[in-house]
Amino acid sequence: MARYTESVCRLCRREGAKLYLKADRCYSDKCAIDRRSYAPGQHGQGRKKLSEYGIQLREKQKARRIYGVLERQFRTYFEKADRQKGVTGENLLRLLERRLDNVVYRLGFGGSRAEARQLVRHGHFTVNGRKVNIPSYLVRPGDEIAVKEASRNSPKFKEAAEILAHKNPPKWLELQPDQLRAKVLALPSREDIDAPVQEHLIVELYSR
Repeated sequence: MARYTESVCRLCRREGAKLYLKADRCYSDKCAIDRRSYAPGQHGQGRKKLSEYGIQLREKQKARRIYGVLERQFRTYFEKADRQKGVTGENLLRLLERRLDNVVYRLGFGGSRAEARQLVRHGHFTVNGRKVNIPSYLVRPGDEIAVKEASRNSPKFKEAAEILAHKNPPKWLELQPDQLRAKVLALPSREDIDAPVQEHLIVELYSR
């Protein structure tokens, strides 16, 4: 499977916005976009006016990079969102938010979505009592997500338990920090999704 292996800070600089891809570093004075707010590369500091298509493309790339999704995966999510009832752009973001790696990140078990994705892949979480190691698994209302019993004594999750006690997850998730578990209360609404994405531009791009 294809993976991006270069510096993720370059992605934030390319999109001209903080995508919070590197946990604590994004909140420190070492953040690349705070130090060099222009795009990477030889011509990064040159002023270039984007076309309408360019603006739409950048918005799609931004969303794809925030959630760590490949191009083909992202297109599949869009097609699924387009078939659902309601607003296509909001349906798209709702699908991305329901990914298990994103939910683990939202709950605070991982400092970034990449870290949360790795924890899921290593089999540290269960959904409704069954081990799930697929980051793209879509949670549903009523699902219970928990740290696997065998993983609870690891230093990583002992430290996480202390951090989670002060964590306020989105209102569509209910967190029980002392038990290292959570429950999906409902589908996320647009107000619950804080990703800096203008989803209507993505819809316009795919509608061309």
